Amino acid sequence: MSQKDVSEYCKTCDRCQKANQSTGKRLGNMIKIQEPSRPWETVHMDWVTGLPPGDDRSYNACLVIVDRFSNTQIFLPCHKDDTAMETALLIWNRVVSWSGIFTNTISDRDPKFTSAL
Repeated sequence: MSQKDVSEYCKTCDRCQKANQSTGKRLGNMIKIQEPSRPWETVHMDWVTGLPPGDDRSYNACLVIVDRFSNTQIFLPCHKDDTAMETALLIWNRVVSWSGIFTNTISDRDPKFTSAL
């Protein structure tokens, strides 16, 4: 049985169609990402979670910030349950204080990024 045969069968199978229905959040609008003209103009941010607790503060997550211009990476230890305000202060104190304010931030739609604080 070829891949084409399987694909055609799945298109006509009621059970397959119900199983493949999208149940996630609606996707955001796609926009073209402009090339940055200077360091720290555009950054990517995301969390790495599910880490074993580290050091005496029991950090269990890491906020990863990557400068799109230079590909410089910053790894900030944090807690999975940090609030939007705690995350904003972490970014402000540990990165923005020396890099300047980012013009563009690219991230998934985590509530910490989309919160109105």
